[in-house]
Amino acid sequence: MECIPIGVVRSPYRVRGDAPRQGRLAGTEAEIRIFDDYAPGLQDVEYASHLIVLYWLDRADRGLLFATPPGETRERGVFSTRSPARPNPIGFGVVDLVRRDGNVLTVRGLDALDGTPVLDIKPYSPEIDSIPSATGGWRIKPEKG
Repeated sequence: MECIPIGVVRSPYRVRGDAPRQGRLAGTEAEIRIFDDYAPGLQDVEYASHLIVLYWLDRADRGLLFATPPGETRERGVFSTRSPARPNPIGFGVVDLVRRDGNVLTVRGLDALDGTPVLDIKPYSPEIDSIPSATGGWRIKPEKG
């Protein structure tokens, strides 16, 4: 399996402690700079109000299978959390597309560190990607004694 970055994030977040817990909780703008070879794939992206950005958390710990979510005291299985530390640290962000200038997308709501490799970009679809009846997993499950 091979993933090839299509671009890179330019953000004010330099180290992990700089980034918000979730990008959508902050109004910070960042840039996604798409490499020239992939820039033609941006055609018509500016018609989307929101994008899904997949990125490689290149500075995350890949050896953890448990994480303690913010505000919690108990460890959870990493696949039941949104921790960046996981075997394949792929970041997933739904961002506001502020504007497109050539091969540069200015977005709001991305929690990626500066220099993070971008793997893919997809338009957010309210008809497909929004599930009003969805539940939040362990957050609503009663604790067992």
